[in-house]
Amino acid sequence: MPLPVLSLMLVVFSLTTGEFVIAGILPDVAADLSVSIPAAGLLTTAYALGMIVGGPVVTVLTARLTRKPLVVGLITVSVLGNLGSAVAPNHPVLLVSRFVAGLVVATFFAIAIATAVSMAPPNRQASTVAKVALGMNLGIILGTPIGTFIGQNLGWRATFVAVAAFSAAALLMVLRFVPAQPAAATGLVLGELRVFASRDVQLAIALTAVGNVGVVTVFTFIAPLLTDVSGFTGGTVPVLLLVYGAGATVGNFVGGWLSDRALMPSLAGLLAVLAGVLALFWLVSGFQVPAAILTFVMGVLAFAIIPGMQTRVMTTAGAAPTLAVAVNASGFQLAAAFAGWLGGWVITGDLGLRSIFLVGALFTVAGLAIALYILRRDRQPAVHA
Repeated sequence: MPLPVLSLMLVVFSLTTGEFVIAGILPDVAADLSVSIPAAGLLTTAYALGMIVGGPVVTVLTARLTRKPLVVGLITVSVLGNLGSAVAPNHPVLLVSRFVAGLVVATFFAIAIATAVSMAPPNRQASTVAKVALGMNLGIILGTPIGTFIGQNLGWRATFVAVAAFSAAALLMVLRFVPAQPAAATGLVLGELRVFASRDVQLAIALTAVGNVGVVTVFTFIAPLLTDVSGFTGGTVPVLLLVYGAGATVGNFVGGWLSDRALMPSLAGLLAVLAGVLALFWLVSGFQVPAAILTFVMGVLAFAIIPGMQTRVMTTAGAAPTLAVAVNASGFQLAAAFAGWLGGWVITGDLGLRSIFLVGALFTVAGLAIALYILRRDRQPAVHA
């Protein structure tokens, strides 16, 4: 892997670890701050809201800044947000710190993806996105289990210190190896924003938001699901997160390969299978062996859909791919924000913790419906030309 792409991938790794590690230490945070599991789940919502707001706002405000100074600023804010999380004295302050840490992530993801794609050979955009997105996979397969292990043995605050330290180290690699890049936009901001008037762009972002709600809801509450429903011990959770991450790594490259060959048909097929797997998980979640196997399969499918969704946004966005990808990342985080609330609602209602799997399957079907609608539009170009 070229060093510029590797450097971007490592930053993505650190940011992804900072986002998803809360799933592994959720019970520890809840116990230490004396809040309920649903309340602790709102930390995912706070981070996601930061990305939702920061995606379009930060990207537009920084569109004319040259890339390296911008990267320094973005990662610095992320480091400060994670350090703030580490020293937060109570739940409200931790919520604010998670929001701040999330503010800059969508913009950095957009810059990283757009930069990598600009260096990609023709017809290899999805595969190149997959290489950058490997950082997300490694954030799950290594970062989240390691962060969970650190949190369980040194305290959850040490987890956020570790994330901040790695982010700073990854930033040094970006400064050393990533070549200078021009600003993301040179024309009027209004011209950039016009891309969102496109129905195809709107549908692509909606696909990301809705298609990810189900599996993100399950992952947000994966620790209590594995311990309270499947009967695993708390010490086994980091191992199972490693299993999920291994599946995510496989899924990332499979998804990139499929998307390069048949973008929307493969996305529709993957969403259909994901819905079925979540429904099956609901049926067999009380048994440890099937639960462990499906944790891996869920990781494969959850990340197989990401390269195609990002590529769909970039190909429909035309002249404003960076802003579109940033907003698409906000769409993913809209799913994450809703997932934190949705899972809490399921737990505190009459449905029970186990029903999160079934609710996740139903929302994935809604994402499948959007994918099939897009596929139909693509096959009838005269309807939306």
